[in-house]
Amino acid sequence: MNAHEIEYKLYGDDMQFVEIELDPGESAVAEAGGMMMMEDDIEMETIFGDGTEVKGGLFGKLVGAGKRLVTGESLFMTVYTNDGGVKRHVSFAAPYPGKIIPVDLSELGGKVICQKDSFLCAAKGVSIGIDFQKKLGAGFFGGEGFIMQKLEGDGLAFLHAGGTIHRRELQPGERLRIDTGCLVALTKEVDYDIEYVGKVKTALFGGEGLFFATVKGPGTVWIQSLPFSRLADRIFASAPSNGGKSKGEGSVLGGIGDLLNGDD
Repeated sequence: MNAHEIEYKLYGDDMQFVEIELDPGESAVAEAGGMMMMEDDIEMETIFGDGTEVKGGLFGKLVGAGKRLVTGESLFMTVYTNDGGVKRHVSFAAPYPGKIIPVDLSELGGKVICQKDSFLCAAKGVSIGIDFQKKLGAGFFGGEGFIMQKLEGDGLAFLHAGGTIHRRELQPGERLRIDTGCLVALTKEVDYDIEYVGKVKTALFGGEGLFFATVKGPGTVWIQSLPFSRLADRIFASAPSNGGKSKGEGSVLGGIGDLLNGDD
């Protein structure tokens, strides 16, 4: 498997986008809705699957597409190809505040396992599939479900995650417990499982869930400080629920001010 050799540049800090440089004839593949802007001579094409060669012909493509449906993704992806005679650029933007992580699969053993919603774009030739966890415990109680995406090949791929991203290199036998929503990606060597917190009191009143993701080295893991689920929960909790007024917004005198203004 030989993916296209693309070059890239990251822009921004908290709301990043990645600009990919395509030589004539080169292509990048992305999920629908990720494109931000593109120059002349960049042609878009909707394809079935991810554009990689699949063994088994049409049947193999149907199986691969069915697996993508399980993860909640579309059957189709979009390929952006430079049909001109000079270098052109296409840019992809992150959907919420966070960081874009460039992943060179050729340097990571040819495979990275990631959360199903973290994939942003990749060089054409990178295979985007699903990875079933061997242990059902990890599946049913992992924050993102027991099915995760897998990226395979020898090209560049780009992931997106919330908040600050920490890359941790695990030594052989080294273990780390991570909140299930904070685990973004891991290399294929990492042993991944789910661990019960142990004390129900701690789980119920400590503000954390009942389970941790336990990773064991050797290998590399990427961890995010702000999972989108946490951000969404806070936004939902702060959303107006009394005629357009946000709960607890403003100072501690907000309620008194409403009374003085004649508001009930």
